[in-house]
Amino acid sequence: MPDALDLPPPTANIAPHRTTIPLNSSAIMFGLDAALILLAWPFAAWFTVADRIPRLDLTIAGILALYPVANLIALYALGLYRRDVILAVRRSIRRLPFVVGIGTIGATIPVLLLASLRPSWFHRLPDPLFVAATICFTGCGVTARLVFLRLRKSGLLKRRLLVVGAGTRAWDLAWMLRNEGRNLHYDVHFIHDERFGLIDPRVQSENPRSIIRRSTSYLATARQLHADQIVIAPDERRGMALDRLIDCKMAGYPVYQYMDFLESEIRRIDIKRLDLSWLLYSDGFAATLFDRVLKRALDITVSLLLLVAASPFLLGGIAAVWLQDRHWPFYSQTRVTKGMRTFRILKLRTMRIDAEAAGAVWAGSNDRRITKVGNFLRRTRIDEIPQLFNILRGEMSFVGPRPERPEFITELAAKLPLYNERHIVKAGLTGWAQINYPYGASLDDARSKLSYDLYYVKNASIALDILIILQTLRVVLWPSGVR
Repeated sequence: MPDALDLPPPTANIAPHRTTIPLNSSAIMFGLDAALILLAWPFAAWFTVADRIPRLDLTIAGILALYPVANLIALYALGLYRRDVILAVRRSIRRLPFVVGIGTIGATIPVLLLASLRPSWFHRLPDPLFVAATICFTGCGVTARLVFLRLRKSGLLKRRLLVVGAGTRAWDLAWMLRNEGRNLHYDVHFIHDERFGLIDPRVQSENPRSIIRRSTSYLATARQLHADQIVIAPDERRGMALDRLIDCKMAGYPVYQYMDFLESEIRRIDIKRLDLSWLLYSDGFAATLFDRVLKRALDITVSLLLLVAASPFLLGGIAAVWLQDRHWPFYSQTRVTKGMRTFRILKLRTMRIDAEAAGAVWAGSNDRRITKVGNFLRRTRIDEIPQLFNILRGEMSFVGPRPERPEFITELAAKLPLYNERHIVKAGLTGWAQINYPYGASLDDARSKLSYDLYYVKNASIALDILIILQTLRVVLWPSGVR
């Protein structure tokens, strides 16, 4: 009886490849910050408080630990581990004192609260610790970024990729990695065979030496190039030598399909080359009852805390809108949420009363319908605060795709595949698309934002929600593309 799988015999004497975990640039930058802070802070802290406390106990140790934890959270929340900021070293260093100050204030607040419980100890701690933490963490941050810059220039952070195929799909992969990849540098080589289709002229013109034609052994090529990962990206997959790829996998080389690898590296789904069969068989789109309960608990907790903290800004915004034209300061509009259900979203009014007399239109750049007060409210996100009531009512979630108007959804769903799949989850006040892509008011913008929304819907989790909530602080403090 013939074997179920008619494969050629495996290559003899396949020496195992030592698999490495490819770290992205953000993880490396975070690791440098954390390592330097863990080395420097114990000495700086003890030097600051040694003569101010009778003895070191668990309470004091916990207080001292608050400062580095708050600092690392602030560095992440305010975007200092984002690709664009890591690339711009000077901009990153200029932002450091402000970001470190935010983190240090965040750690000092609970210390001040504890001062009321043990004033004999704690009243002497906050001021010197604030100064020591600001100086120490700023110095560590500057040093970490200079070390990272040196590592970049040395080439040690390069990710070596062997891409099967050199056609249009392979070019798209290389282009997106160069502009959006989680790593800053990729050393990409392409294995091409005539059966894969034509070589993309952009690959040919950019670096003809990177194309390896008619490789008889993918394994030997991977070893020669010291490849970290192998990505399958031919335009035509028929005739692809799977046995050669199996040899690579057996030898320990990670082998990825185009869509899997790209989703992991750019953290969105490439709609242009979306393969529905991949979407069907890949992991994701699964939320348990426990996940939904946790998400609802997170929504209620965060919304209540923010509503209390932001109430002075909300009251100030209400007064400013009313004083401007003596009209009702709130604005209610029909939006779409989970399951295509509609609800009335609540915002502070930022446009003139007659803004949509001619019908619904997208807000544009320098939109004349937006009032002066409204422009300020939009840029500071104060106009969004009333949506917290929508979240508490269960109509929205804190994190999710942006709620759109039914008129726009009908238009976009007719032009963009899988657009309605973003409504598998509740619409959100903030979301993966909102923190990664500026406000969009065109079909191309909607397509780009959909790629992020589908990534979120596919990979939704409480951990991802928390990361998005943290990075929303960056969007509020450094708004870009807000309309």
